[in-house]
Amino acid sequence: MTATPATTARPAPLAVIYRDARLIAVAKPPGMLVHRTALARGETRFVMQTLRDQLGQHVYPVHRLDRPTGGVLLFALDSEAAAALTRSFTEQQVTKRYLAVVRGWGPEAISVDAPLREEDGLRPKAEMPEQAALTHFRRLATAELPVAVDRYPQSRYSLMEARPETGRRHQIRRHLARCGHPIINDAKHGKGIHNRYFRDHLDCPHLLLSAVQLTLTHPFEERRLTLEAAPDDHFSALLIRFGWQAHLTRHGARWQTPDASTTPAEPSDALS
Repeated sequence: MTATPATTARPAPLAVIYRDARLIAVAKPPGMLVHRTALARGETRFVMQTLRDQLGQHVYPVHRLDRPTGGVLLFALDSEAAAALTRSFTEQQVTKRYLAVVRGWGPEAISVDAPLREEDGLRPKAEMPEQAALTHFRRLATAELPVAVDRYPQSRYSLMEARPETGRRHQIRRHLARCGHPIINDAKHGKGIHNRYFRDHLDCPHLLLSAVQLTLTHPFEERRLTLEAAPDDHFSALLIRFGWQAHLTRHGARWQTPDASTTPAEPSDALS
C-alpha cells in the first residue's frame, strides 16, 4: 500500500479593493498579523506574505492595523511609492474611518485628546514617553437588548464612528475605554461578561472594530482616492441583526474630483 502525501490547503486569497501599477489595497481579515513579529509564535499566515505570494511580487507595508482589527490595508508595489505613501501617513495627510461596537450608549459626538504611552511590553509603561493622541467619535446607532447580560435587566450597545488624527498603538480602543465605552471583545479594556455574550450568543468571536475607509492623495495621480472595505462576515451580520445595516460599507474605491463629486476607481485586475 502506497501512502499518499498530505497536502496543505492553499490559503484563501485576500480581497483586493484597489490596485494600480504603484499601490494595492486589500481587506485585512481580523485576527491576522500584517507581518512576522515577536508576537507571531505559532502563526503561519501573515497579510504581507500572503499578498506577496498572491501577486508574485514584493509588497511594501506603509501603515498597520492591529492584529484583531480588520479592514482597509494599503501596500506600495515599489520603493518610491512606499516612501511617498509613508510620508503621507507620517505627515497625517491620510484620513481614516473606523466602525466600532461598544458597551453602553456612547456620546453623540466627542473628541478625545488624551496622550498615550506605548504599550510594547519591552519597558514598563510608566517609563515610556507620552505621545499626543486625538480621536473624533460620533455615535451612529444604538440598540437595547431585553437580556440581563450584566446587572441590569436590559443591555445597551452603540455603533460608533472613529476618526483618529494620530496613529498610536491601540489608540481607538484606549480612547473609547477612557470614555467608559469599551469595544466589544476588547479583552484588556472591556468586561468579560459582555464579551462572552457576543461570542457565545451573537456569533462575534473577535474585536468589533473595523477600518472601513481610508482617504489619501494618490502620490502619482495627484487626486484624492477613497478606499472602502466591508466589515467581515461576523461584524456585518451583527449590524444587520441590530438593525444597523444602513451603516454597512462595501469593498470599493473612488476618486474625488475637484468639484467634490466622485467617480469609481476600479481595481486594474481581479486578484481576489
